[in-house]
Amino acid sequence: MHTFLSNLTDLWRVTVAALVFGAGLPVVFALGIRYRAQLDDGATGSTRTVALTVSTVCFAVVMIAVVAGVLFIARGFLATRLGIHLLGA
Repeated sequence: MHTFLSNLTDLWRVTVAALVFGAGLPVVFALGIRYRAQLDDGATGSTRTVALTVSTVCFAVVMIAVVAGVLFIARGFLATRLGIHLLGA
């Protein structure tokens, strides 16, 4: 029974990670595109400022996640070949 509960706990963690990174990042990117489209449609005043800020933050979050993912995948290579130890390598 302990093994079953342990497996359910691990399954829950994997499911949450899949939802956040599998569906969450595309949603954040889509929000960035939507607010960027407001800028291209000629938004003015405070609407333009809000749209620019939200789109920039959305794109920055996506870029940080992508760079962190690439570094996480390449951490073994970076540690053995270049001597750069990142993310627990």
